[in-house]
Amino acid sequence: MTKKIATLHPRNPHQGRYDLTALVKTYPALKAYITLNPRGEETVDFSDDKAVVCLNSALLAHFYQVPNWQIPTGYLCPPIPGRADYIHYIADLLAEMNNGEVPTGKRVKALDIGTGANCIYPILGHRSYGWGFVGTDIDSVAAKTANVIVQANPGLNKAIKVVLKKTPGSMFKGVIKHNDKYAVTVCNPPFHASMADAAAGTERKIKNLHKGKAAPSNTAKLNFGGQNTELWCEGGELRFVKDMATESQDFAQQVSWFTSLISKGENLAPLEQHLLSLGAKQIRVIAMSQGQKVSRILAWSFMDTDEQQQWAADHW
Repeated sequence: MTKKIATLHPRNPHQGRYDLTALVKTYPALKAYITLNPRGEETVDFSDDKAVVCLNSALLAHFYQVPNWQIPTGYLCPPIPGRADYIHYIADLLAEMNNGEVPTGKRVKALDIGTGANCIYPILGHRSYGWGFVGTDIDSVAAKTANVIVQANPGLNKAIKVVLKKTPGSMFKGVIKHNDKYAVTVCNPPFHASMADAAAGTERKIKNLHKGKAAPSNTAKLNFGGQNTELWCEGGELRFVKDMATESQDFAQQVSWFTSLISKGENLAPLEQHLLSLGAKQIRVIAMSQGQKVSRILAWSFMDTDEQQQWAADHW
């Protein structure tokens, strides 16, 4: 069953328009990127890669006490309100195992598949709920950058570990050890099936920002950027999540909920059918909406509700 919503999660702090005055007070560098829209209102030019990165830095400093955050040129710069929504809905999912209370603290362990250079899910999850995180990535620059962010911000280094995944082709093997127990896994899978599809998608987004016109030649694409492993894989999102689901069977008793962001609605039916064939006991689809953008969380478990509650009692 899909839960339909129209706005951000109630606990998401990024409701409504950005309070740019407050953000500049926390992160003065943002002031240089504030412009006026046709109505005379202060805004940020979302087609300017440097402005978007600076806005993210300001949001992380203001809301999450992460004053030191930067990513290399060409790496994915995530929309923080949407990423925060994922974390808050996952928290609700875990609360169902915990007598309706969102579990907090480092005893709640989460695994981020493909954490990226931005390390965004571990940051948001730890700062929002105190959870402990392991983030993995197959890109050495991404893993190194995420580690630099963790080490540069007080408190993160005691709760977040970033691991370079040296054997591509698997998500959990070599990461989840024999005695590991994770409350949840999260993932923002590669969306496209080829680099050509990814490039076309980027061009569409940039043209939308420029009202259908081509972007200026000096406009960079970092705000819609990303390395190959972040943007595309053979078979796209459907193949990636199918493979993840198949592998998750091997860790059915070590993870209470497996989850992934799903961008394409048409991928849900085949993924749900695949999960049923694998013997998943619970399958959830949670719809999220950020403005005109609609996405979904697909969550599955090989435990029933009673087993999950016992799991929570044993580990929390």
